[in-house]
Amino acid sequence: MAAIVTEKLISQAAQSAGSPVSGLEVLIPRIGELLIQQNLISSATLDTALEIQTRRAQSGSNILIGELLVELGYVSRQDLNQVITEHVFQLQSALALSHQRLEEQVAQQTRELQNALMQLAGLNKLQLNFVANVSHELRMPMQFLLGYLELMENRLLGPLTDEQAHTLVSMRGASQQLHQITEELLQFSSFANSQILLDLEPFKLEGPVITAVSHIQPKAQAKNIRFKRQLPFLPKVIADNEKITWVVEQLLDNAIKFTPSGGEVKIETIPLRGDVLVKVSDTGIGIPRHKLPTLFDPANLTGKTQSGHQTGVGLGLALVQKIVEAHGSTIEVESQVGQGSHFYFTLPALG
Repeated sequence: MAAIVTEKLISQAAQSAGSPVSGLEVLIPRIGELLIQQNLISSATLDTALEIQTRRAQSGSNILIGELLVELGYVSRQDLNQVITEHVFQLQSALALSHQRLEEQVAQQTRELQNALMQLAGLNKLQLNFVANVSHELRMPMQFLLGYLELMENRLLGPLTDEQAHTLVSMRGASQQLHQITEELLQFSSFANSQILLDLEPFKLEGPVITAVSHIQPKAQAKNIRFKRQLPFLPKVIADNEKITWVVEQLLDNAIKFTPSGGEVKIETIPLRGDVLVKVSDTGIGIPRHKLPTLFDPANLTGKTQSGHQTGVGLGLALVQKIVEAHGSTIEVESQVGQGSHFYFTLPALG
């Protein structure tokens, strides 16, 4: 590439100067030294020519040193052309060698980068396997713990004082939160280690929405949050019913979690051209603008509830994004601090 550019510049310079020597000499500023190296002139001859060139320049007549040497008869035009041509060939060879070395360096660095990426992928897989193994080991004792807590709350293991009953409620809530985190870790490591497999089928979105709402309604009632549904008659969608149900439930749970008592959570489905939009809105605390770009990153803490407590490891939204993207869609969010948030995605409609 550099050689081609050089040739074009030489050609353009030659045409503008009216002779090949004039154009070439523009690109070869040390023409005098080259002529000395070829024993075509002496150092004294060059010094004389440079003095003449300086005087002419002072009088307003500029001339290239090579042209001046030809004019003074110190060197023939043929010799000047030969020296310049040889030097251009040397420049081209140097450029080609430099280009070759650059390509080799780029290839070497590319190989090193690929190796680093492979090592990083291996390390990432090792970390995910570790998380999966630990989460799996935690799941069984957590289930036992939740089971016994339920038995104690129902007083099947004996009577309880009011203080003990209140403590058990708190313990059960904390245990359920830990159980949810464990399940999220297992799901995320499973999805991250392999492609998400979808069981695509046609169905109406009312089913997943109603199922998700029935699971999440008690939380809304416990926080005195108004729950609204807007489910107009819609065409069927093509998606994984179970996974979409989970996505809707996660978005609703997230909305309730960050909405204060007396607020409102709304889910609606909206027909679009060839798609159906699923939208979950709330009147909660909102999300700062600087946190929006990393909201769906794994292990991102989504924020604090009204009580100021962190709400988990933040894998729920990361899993939501993976499932939605596996359906060929994207999860979008709009939010303002103090005014609530809107999460939405689309699914392809049937027909």
